[in-house]
Amino acid sequence: MNDGAIRYPDTWELPFVEVFETVEGEGLMAGYPTTFVRVFHCNLRCTWCDTPYSYAPAQPEFVASIQEIVARVREYGHGVICLTGGEPLMHGEKSQALLYHLARQPYIRDVHVETNGAIDLEPFVRLRQEMGEAGTSIRFIMDYKLPASGETVRMHLPNMALLTERDELKFVVASEEDFRHALTVLADYPTAAVVSFSPVWESMPPARLVELLLAHRPNEGRARLNLQLHKIIWDPQQRGV
Repeated sequence: MNDGAIRYPDTWELPFVEVFETVEGEGLMAGYPTTFVRVFHCNLRCTWCDTPYSYAPAQPEFVASIQEIVARVREYGHGVICLTGGEPLMHGEKSQALLYHLARQPYIRDVHVETNGAIDLEPFVRLRQEMGEAGTSIRFIMDYKLPASGETVRMHLPNMALLTERDELKFVVASEEDFRHALTVLADYPTAAVVSFSPVWESMPPARLVELLLAHRPNEGRARLNLQLHKIIWDPQQRGV
């Protein structure tokens, strides 16, 4: 018999940027008190990235065992966890172990994983399935990189078929070309996931993105506007919020 706790020891260590509490700023859990676990390192370098401190040449703020991170998360006691980065899934089996132990906490009702679309989700989706009831709290929020990001060619397209109705597919739109590209992606790769469109504030006015959504009705009119509440509540450059 394969014991998941043995397969995924909580003594493994990973590099981290920060662990903090706030309200979730975007997506389906926007507004809910949430514990953020930000893992260090990323395999992409998006032109509009707002967390450059989460990958090289920056350095991790600390290295900790999974057991230590779970204990810190438990101190906050929120039922919602955002596992983010950088790219939180790029540490392979160690990323699986972190996700496994976070989702097994009895008070957790939602662990949403912000992933960049360039990591194969299959091992993580399989983990969710293998975990049974505990795995139902796990959701993936996949950020499909559009042309203005400079990373479109890095997208792992088989991920599209792995997303379920509990997951989210996010498009960060910096231009109208980006928006048109997203329409093509949705036409070529229909998804059961909740689809959202987020503006890059510096180049896509939110009002214009609303106009585009109303005119083109992506995902058969079921796509939603996604604004980052934390950039409205606090200074957009402020960390730990």
